[in-house]
Amino acid sequence: MANTNSPFGFVPYRGNGAAPTYELATRQIAYNNTNQIFRGDAVKPLTTGYIDVMAAGGAVRCEGIFWGCKYTSVSQKRTVWSNYWPGADAVSGSVEAYLYSNPQMQFEVQSSDSTGTAAITFANIGEYIDIANAGGSTATGISGMTVDQDTLATTVTHPFIIVGLVETPPGSDGTDITTEYNRVIVGFNNASSRTNGAGPTGIA
Repeated sequence: MANTNSPFGFVPYRGNGAAPTYELATRQIAYNNTNQIFRGDAVKPLTTGYIDVMAAGGAVRCEGIFWGCKYTSVSQKRTVWSNYWPGADAVSGSVEAYLYSNPQMQFEVQSSDSTGTAAITFANIGEYIDIANAGGSTATGISGMTVDQDTLATTVTHPFIIVGLVETPPGSDGTDITTEYNRVIVGFNNASSRTNGAGPTGIA
């Protein structure tokens, strides 16, 4: 059965902590950052100390996977807990963001192919891959990020590495490993939290 194009971002698959939180870490988003950040989005560090949504082709290290935030709302005049950052409505100050940032964590994510219709296969395990981002949903707060099959490479300039394919439960959406949009398991290539402090060549 062919897979459907229904991205959901990066969802925790395996980690050192216990489900469901897997040791969420906190970071800060600038209150005047107008970029929307959705649950399941990969985020990057900024030189200001804040985080922002990661873009394709950046060759930058990943700060983690965004899983929600807390801020004081201008319009609602109260503290808001949200599974996405809407890009506005916070009072002056910082927005507290919650991330999966453990460098050993693995995530399930849908694949896509920006130039064709190819699947990610077993032969691609161990290769590095970049993201694609069609934008998330403001109705659900869920990410629209995928990993782009067209960027698979043995070079180390991409933020994620393929560590497995999703094949169960058989017949469910995303488990057809012969067609586009199959689901894969990825790990961080160079998370900011990695303990040796040095990243692979090509990633700052």
